[in-house]
Amino acid sequence: TELGVDKSKVIQKKAAEVGNIFTLGEKYSAPLELTYTDETGVEHNVFMGSYGIGPSRLVGVIAELTGDDAGLCWPAQIAPYLVQLVSLGGDELVTAEAQRVYEDLRSVGISVIWDDRDASAGEKFADADLMGMPYRVVISKKTLESQLYEIKVRNSGEVMNLEYDQLKNLLAKQRKGV
Repeated sequence: TELGVDKSKVIQKKAAEVGNIFTLGEKYSAPLELTYTDETGVEHNVFMGSYGIGPSRLVGVIAELTGDDAGLCWPAQIAPYLVQLVSLGGDELVTAEAQRVYEDLRSVGISVIWDDRDASAGEKFADADLMGMPYRVVISKKTLESQLYEIKVRNSGEVMNLEYDQLKNLLAKQRKGV
Protein backbone atom coordinates (compact mmCIF):
# COMPACT_ATOMS: atom_id res chain seq x y z
CA THR A 1 0.00 0.00 0.00
CA GLU A 2 2.63 2.51 -1.06
CA LEU A 3 -0.08 5.06 -1.91
CA GLY A 4 -2.16 4.27 1.16
CA VAL A 5 -4.73 2.28 -0.85
CA ASP A 6 -6.19 -0.84 0.68
CA LYS A 7 -6.12 -3.17 -2.36
CA SER A 8 -8.77 -5.42 -0.81
CA LYS A 9 -11.26 -2.55 -1.31
CA VAL A 10 -10.34 -1.81 -4.92
CA ILE A 11 -13.12 -2.83 -7.30
CA GLN A 12 -12.34 -3.66 -10.90
CA LYS A 13 -15.06 -2.86 -13.45
CA LYS A 14 -15.30 -2.83 -17.20
CA ALA A 15 -15.16 0.68 -18.62
CA ALA A 16 -15.03 2.40 -21.96
CA GLU A 17 -13.34 5.63 -22.91
CA VAL A 18 -15.97 8.05 -24.16
CA GLY A 19 -13.99 11.27 -24.06
CA ASN A 20 -10.46 12.39 -23.60
CA ILE A 21 -8.59 15.31 -22.11
CA PHE A 22 -5.32 16.59 -23.49
CA THR A 23 -2.97 19.42 -22.69
CA LEU A 24 -2.45 22.36 -25.02
CA GLY A 25 -0.14 24.14 -22.63
CA GLU A 26 0.75 27.65 -23.82
CA LYS A 27 0.74 26.72 -27.52
CA TYR A 28 -2.23 28.99 -28.28
CA SER A 29 -2.27 31.38 -25.34
CA ALA A 30 1.28 32.70 -25.91
CA PRO A 31 0.79 33.77 -29.57
CA LEU A 32 -2.63 35.21 -28.71
CA GLU A 33 -1.19 36.98 -25.65
CA LEU A 34 -3.90 35.40 -23.53
CA THR A 35 -2.77 36.00 -19.96
CA TYR A 36 -3.90 36.25 -16.38
CA THR A 37 -2.45 38.07 -13.40
CA ASP A 38 -1.74 36.05 -10.28
CA GLU A 39 -2.29 37.14 -6.69
CA THR A 40 1.17 38.79 -6.57
CA GLY A 41 0.52 40.87 -9.68
CA VAL A 42 2.68 38.75 -12.01
CA GLU A 43 1.29 38.10 -15.50
CA HIS A 44 1.33 34.52 -16.89
CA ASN A 45 0.22 32.86 -20.09
CA VAL A 46 -2.95 30.85 -19.66
CA PHE A 47 -2.30 27.10 -19.48
CA MET A 48 -4.86 25.44 -21.74
CA GLY A 49 -6.41 22.02 -22.18
CA SER A 50 -9.12 20.44 -24.26
CA TYR A 51 -11.83 17.90 -23.62
CA GLY A 52 -13.32 15.97 -26.51
CA ILE A 53 -16.16 13.57 -27.15
CA GLY A 54 -16.39 12.26 -30.69
CA PRO A 55 -19.51 10.85 -32.34
CA SER A 56 -17.57 7.89 -33.72
CA ARG A 57 -16.20 7.15 -30.26
CA LEU A 58 -19.74 7.22 -28.84
CA VAL A 59 -21.01 4.81 -31.50
CA GLY A 60 -18.09 2.49 -30.75
CA VAL A 61 -18.90 2.51 -27.03
CA ILE A 62 -22.59 1.87 -27.74
CA ALA A 63 -21.68 -1.04 -30.03
CA GLU A 64 -19.29 -2.47 -27.44
CA LEU A 65 -21.73 -2.19 -24.54
CA THR A 66 -25.01 -3.16 -26.23
CA GLY A 67 -24.07 -5.32 -29.21
CA ASP A 68 -24.16 -9.10 -29.41
CA ASP A 69 -22.81 -11.77 -31.75
CA ALA A 70 -25.40 -10.86 -34.42
CA GLY A 71 -24.65 -7.13 -34.48
CA LEU A 72 -25.74 -3.89 -32.90
CA CYS A 73 -28.60 -3.51 -30.42
CA TRP A 74 -29.38 0.19 -30.47
CA PRO A 75 -31.12 1.53 -27.36
CA ALA A 76 -34.48 2.94 -28.49
CA GLN A 77 -33.62 6.43 -27.22
CA ILE A 78 -30.71 6.86 -29.65
CA ALA A 79 -31.43 4.41 -32.47
CA PRO A 80 -31.26 5.86 -35.98
CA TYR A 81 -34.70 4.28 -36.51
CA LEU A 82 -37.07 2.69 -34.01
CA VAL A 83 -38.36 0.15 -36.53
CA GLN A 84 -36.87 -1.92 -39.31
CA LEU A 85 -39.77 -2.88 -41.56
CA VAL A 86 -39.11 -6.02 -43.58
CA SER A 87 -41.35 -7.01 -46.47
CA LEU A 88 -40.92 -10.57 -47.75
CA GLY A 89 -41.58 -11.69 -51.29
CA GLY A 90 -42.44 -9.61 -54.30
CA ASP A 91 -46.19 -10.05 -53.92
CA GLU A 92 -48.10 -6.84 -54.77
CA LEU A 93 -50.38 -7.19 -51.72
CA VAL A 94 -47.37 -7.53 -49.40
CA THR A 95 -45.71 -4.50 -50.97
CA ALA A 96 -48.91 -2.45 -50.73
CA GLU A 97 -49.41 -3.36 -47.07
CA ALA A 98 -45.77 -2.63 -46.25
CA GLN A 99 -46.13 0.76 -47.94
CA ARG A 100 -49.28 1.48 -45.90
CA VAL A 101 -47.63 0.47 -42.61
CA TYR A 102 -44.49 2.46 -43.45
CA GLU A 103 -46.47 5.62 -44.17
CA ASP A 104 -48.85 5.16 -41.24
CA LEU A 105 -46.11 4.66 -38.66
CA ARG A 106 -44.16 7.63 -39.99
CA SER A 107 -47.30 9.80 -39.89
CA VAL A 108 -47.47 9.34 -36.12
CA GLY A 109 -43.77 10.10 -35.59
CA ILE A 110 -42.36 6.58 -35.50
CA SER A 111 -39.05 6.41 -37.37
CA VAL A 112 -38.94 3.51 -39.84
CA ILE A 113 -36.41 2.12 -42.28
CA TRP A 114 -37.92 -0.25 -44.83
CA ASP A 115 -36.03 -3.18 -46.32
CA ASP A 116 -37.83 -3.80 -49.60
CA ARG A 117 -34.86 -5.43 -51.33
CA ASP A 118 -35.25 -8.52 -53.48
CA ALA A 119 -33.39 -10.75 -51.02
CA SER A 120 -34.15 -13.88 -49.01
CA ALA A 121 -35.87 -13.73 -45.62
CA GLY A 122 -32.72 -15.06 -43.95
CA GLU A 123 -30.55 -12.37 -45.51
CA LYS A 124 -32.99 -9.62 -44.53
CA PHE A 125 -33.32 -10.92 -40.96
CA ALA A 126 -29.53 -11.23 -40.56
CA ASP A 127 -29.07 -7.70 -41.90
CA ALA A 128 -31.78 -6.38 -39.56
CA ASP A 129 -30.01 -7.97 -36.58
CA LEU A 130 -26.68 -6.57 -37.76
CA MET A 131 -28.12 -3.04 -38.05
CA GLY A 132 -29.74 -3.43 -34.62
CA MET A 133 -32.87 -1.28 -34.76
CA PRO A 134 -34.92 -1.87 -31.58
CA TYR A 135 -37.88 -3.48 -33.42
CA ARG A 136 -38.18 -5.54 -36.59
CA VAL A 137 -41.65 -5.72 -38.13
CA VAL A 138 -42.26 -8.36 -40.81
CA ILE A 139 -44.93 -8.23 -43.47
CA SER A 140 -45.39 -11.32 -45.62
CA LYS A 141 -48.11 -13.43 -47.22
CA LYS A 142 -48.30 -15.34 -43.93
CA THR A 143 -48.84 -12.19 -41.84
CA LEU A 144 -51.42 -10.90 -44.31
CA GLU A 145 -53.37 -14.15 -44.12
CA SER A 146 -53.31 -14.23 -40.30
CA GLN A 147 -53.83 -10.46 -39.98
CA LEU A 148 -51.12 -10.53 -37.33
CA TYR A 149 -47.87 -8.62 -37.65
CA GLU A 150 -44.65 -10.25 -36.56
CA ILE A 151 -42.51 -8.02 -34.37
CA LYS A 152 -39.12 -8.92 -32.94
CA VAL A 153 -37.59 -7.04 -30.03
CA ARG A 154 -33.92 -6.82 -31.00
CA ASN A 155 -32.28 -6.70 -27.58
CA SER A 156 -34.25 -9.62 -26.09
CA GLY A 157 -35.01 -11.66 -29.22
CA GLU A 158 -38.67 -11.88 -28.17
CA VAL A 159 -40.99 -12.42 -31.14
CA MET A 160 -44.67 -11.49 -30.94
CA ASN A 161 -47.56 -11.65 -33.36
CA LEU A 162 -49.83 -8.65 -32.84
CA GLU A 163 -52.85 -7.09 -34.44
CA TYR A 164 -51.97 -3.84 -36.18
CA ASP A 165 -53.46 -1.55 -33.51
CA GLN A 166 -51.54 -3.41 -30.79
CA LEU A 167 -48.34 -3.12 -32.81
CA LYS A 168 -48.85 0.59 -33.44
CA ASN A 169 -49.65 1.26 -29.76
CA LEU A 170 -46.56 -0.63 -28.60
CA LEU A 171 -44.32 1.31 -30.96
CA ALA A 172 -45.95 4.65 -30.09
CA LYS A 173 -45.25 3.99 -26.38
CA GLN A 174 -41.64 3.16 -27.16
CA ARG A 175 -41.25 6.34 -29.20
CA LYS A 176 -42.46 8.37 -26.23
CA GLY A 177 -40.17 6.47 -23.86
CA VAL A 178 -43.01 4.97 -21.81
